[in-house]
Amino acid sequence: MNEHSKALPKKKWKVRYSVLFVLWLCWLFSFLDRMVITIALPFIGDDLNLNATAQGLLLSIFFAGYALFQIPGGMLSDKFGFRRVVSIAIIWWSIFTTLTGFIFSYPLLLLLRFVFGLGEAALPGGSYKAIATYFPSKQRGTATGIQSTVNTLGPAIAAVVAAAIIGLYGWRVVFIVMGLPGLAIGVYIWLKFKDNPKDHPKITKEELAELDEDAEGNLSEKKKSDESFKELLKKPILWQMALIWFFFDITFWGFTSWLPSYLIKEKGLSLMSTGIYSALPYLVGTIAIVLGGYLSDKVKGNRKWVFIPSSLAGGVALFFMFQTSSLTMVIIFQCFAAFFMFLAQGAFWGLVVVSLPAKIMASGSATVNCFGSIAGFISPFLMGYMIQTSGSFDTSFIMMIVALVVAAVIALTINEKPKEHSEHVRLGNPEKAVAP
Repeated sequence: MNEHSKALPKKKWKVRYSVLFVLWLCWLFSFLDRMVITIALPFIGDDLNLNATAQGLLLSIFFAGYALFQIPGGMLSDKFGFRRVVSIAIIWWSIFTTLTGFIFSYPLLLLLRFVFGLGEAALPGGSYKAIATYFPSKQRGTATGIQSTVNTLGPAIAAVVAAAIIGLYGWRVVFIVMGLPGLAIGVYIWLKFKDNPKDHPKITKEELAELDEDAEGNLSEKKKSDESFKELLKKPILWQMALIWFFFDITFWGFTSWLPSYLIKEKGLSLMSTGIYSALPYLVGTIAIVLGGYLSDKVKGNRKWVFIPSSLAGGVALFFMFQTSSLTMVIIFQCFAAFFMFLAQGAFWGLVVVSLPAKIMASGSATVNCFGSIAGFISPFLMGYMIQTSGSFDTSFIMMIVALVVAAVIALTINEKPKEHSEHVRLGNPEKAVAP
């Protein structure tokens, strides 16, 4: 070993990376557990004799429970800590995932999906609070981008795994199997996670010093840390972000929920081909969502300018997707649509986690995500109704495109000028009055 290599400091694995990895697993199984039903849906419909509207309601009812408990779940994480809330949540929804495979009644299946949604609702606020607690502000956009890759990998893996299991054993077995890993993850979080980084046995002094330095050096964060959730509700940016996420998720959940059925019903693909082609856009999106989070950290005060053009480009790709008659071009355009939508999503959540106070990050981010959950309830059901009444997917695609455009327009109204600028000027430090 030469002197130069000895002089280079070794990069140590930090506790926050382990926290992020486990959060990533939580989100992965949350998406696997909720998304396998999109592949199983045609078979559930045949088994229970359900029309498109009834199938759409089965997709949407999850989001009724998900939206209902989103804000209470975030408030619980702020009050009792994310460790308890996230661990209980994943154990809860894993149990109901497994129970889904044993249900033979449509009303009971609706009830189960609703209660399942209640459990998953506590994850978003708790996980974003964990990121805000363990990561310095300069890395939060990238961290949320990495965590959000489950938004892409979840549906991709669910499509392939569900198609394989359903093909071999039927749709019920896939739910029974998918619920098991979450039980182990929930127990691990309860035993190993700490709400305060200082209580974690493996965290280093250097990592704690980095977090302390970030808190001390971020003037706006110090001012926001004393802000209550009630005061946050009066801030325009919270409602701007909530509305953006509502319209964006009209498209996201419409696209995600009905893509397999579109490929089977409209394009005549087999079950396994649908599983593979449904996975492709999400694999592309995995790269895009990390890139979106990374870019949001780089551009900082201009995060919306990553989101806006990406959303519009996603809408253009969706337009060409339903206009073309070529299967090859459908696959290509769905990949383009996914790339730009997930690029926008990564940038958006980078904006959220740096705009809200860490102390009430769970409640604030849960409020934003609640609006997306409401969209998740509306979109699949509304698309099912449109498909049944019109006999095609065309009007539902138009709805998704319009929603992306509206989200981009609302994003234009966000003022990202950092508060530090005006504060430093007021204190007579013009040399520090620069965008972070």
